[in-house]
Amino acid sequence: MRRSVAANRSLCPVARKRTDQILVVKIGKDAQRRAPDDLVVEEPMSIQLDGHLVATTMRTPGHDYELAVGFCHADGLLAGAPILTVRYCANGSAVESEFNIVTVETGGLAPVPTPRLGTTSSSCGLCGSQSLDELTDRLSPLSGDSLVVFEPELILQIPQRVQSSQQLFALTGAVHAAATFDSEGNILLVREDVGRHNAVDKVVGKLLLDGQIPAHSLGLFVSGRASFEMVQKAWAAGFGTLVSVSAPTSLAVQTARRAGISLYGFVRDGSAVRYSPA
Repeated sequence: MRRSVAANRSLCPVARKRTDQILVVKIGKDAQRRAPDDLVVEEPMSIQLDGHLVATTMRTPGHDYELAVGFCHADGLLAGAPILTVRYCANGSAVESEFNIVTVETGGLAPVPTPRLGTTSSSCGLCGSQSLDELTDRLSPLSGDSLVVFEPELILQIPQRVQSSQQLFALTGAVHAAATFDSEGNILLVREDVGRHNAVDKVVGKLLLDGQIPAHSLGLFVSGRASFEMVQKAWAAGFGTLVSVSAPTSLAVQTARRAGISLYGFVRDGSAVRYSPA
């Protein structure tokens, strides 16, 4: 059952610079030359829920509202509360800073969050703050009857199909991607970010704001390893299939099996390994 989300996304997100171009020295076997080079931008963004700090994370600007919503959803902070508004929030300092603070507002219906201590790095998810048993208490195993089954031949094609939409990676070589796909292998949504967890949160946030969660009919692709956090985010969003180009961790496999998620790793070069179900 989809939960309809009527979000007044006020202060339409401003286009922020996602790359910087600098002059570098490129070194070859026989020569050196100066040339421009594109680097991905990494900036801090604070996420608030009803005015309370949730976390500060390092991210690539762009789709910030989706990132904030997806982050709150994955951590179970919304607790079924409706999203009324998502907006940038000024903090009284430099004008630039207002675009690095995003607040998700539920009218006070969501529980007051306990903020994470310190800044969450672009490579960090839950970082061990939540155990598998705690996660199981919050999320029920996915029902096989409601999930779409993807053919193995289709799974093998997904990374190549996503690659053509990874524009920021093609430019900088320094970002991760997350994407959704349907039973015909169509790539429906792609998000890129310097942080692999952020890329997934942006995908989930977009689906949630569009009223498409739980995502039982879709598969989720990630360009990095399949860690526990990636499986946890997929589970919270209702994805029954998770595809990764790299390896999973043992806890990720354990979590996927408990959740009822089909987990594929090393999906590249025409082959894959299915870790769940066994």
